[in-house]
Amino acid sequence: MTSTESVTRDWEGLTIPTAGTYLLDAAHKRVGFVARHMMVSKVRGEFGDASATITVAEDPMQSSVTATIQAASIDTKQADRDAHLRNPEFLDVETFPTLEYRSTAVKSRDGNDFVLLGDLTIRGVTRQVELEVEFEGVGRTPFGADVFGFTATTEIDREDFGLTWNVALETGGVLVGKKIKIEIEGEAVRQA
Repeated sequence: MTSTESVTRDWEGLTIPTAGTYLLDAAHKRVGFVARHMMVSKVRGEFGDASATITVAEDPMQSSVTATIQAASIDTKQADRDAHLRNPEFLDVETFPTLEYRSTAVKSRDGNDFVLLGDLTIRGVTRQVELEVEFEGVGRTPFGADVFGFTATTEIDREDFGLTWNVALETGGVLVGKKIKIEIEGEAVRQA
C-alpha cells in the first residue's frame, strides 16, 4: 500500500484496518499465561517464540487468525520449572513441539470488543476456546508499515488438554491450579 492510500476504514462506528494479510510483529508481542501455585500465589510466564497470520476480510466478521507457538520457548524466569514444563509430564515438547490456534468465527461484542472463537491444540488435544479480544487501534509507522494492535484473553482448564500432573499439598489443595489464564498482546503488520 502506498503512503497516499488509506490504512483505515470505518465499520459500525469503529476505525479498523483495511482488508489484507497481517503478521504478528515479533518485536511487539507477548503470549503469556498465569497459573496458581500452591493455592496461594500466581506464576506468570510466556512463550517467546510465537507467530500468527491475521487475515482481515472485507467483511470484518469473516476475518481469521492462525497462530503457532513453539512449546520449548516457555519461560517462567525459573530454569528448573521451565525444564519441568517442557518434559512429558506437561508440554512434552519433544513429541508436541507446537501449540496451535485456528479461529473459526468472529463475533462483535460492543465497540472495540470482540469474541474470537477457535480451536486450540495442546499436546495433540484440540478444544474450542473463546478469546475476548480488544481492538486497540490502527495506524501507520514512521517507516510506512500499516499496523494494528490488540489484546486477547481467555481461561482454559489445563486438564482438558491432558496436562494433569499435580501434587497434593498437606495443607489441602494442589501444587498447580487447573485453570490457566492466557494473555496475549500484540501488533500485526500488513503483508499484502
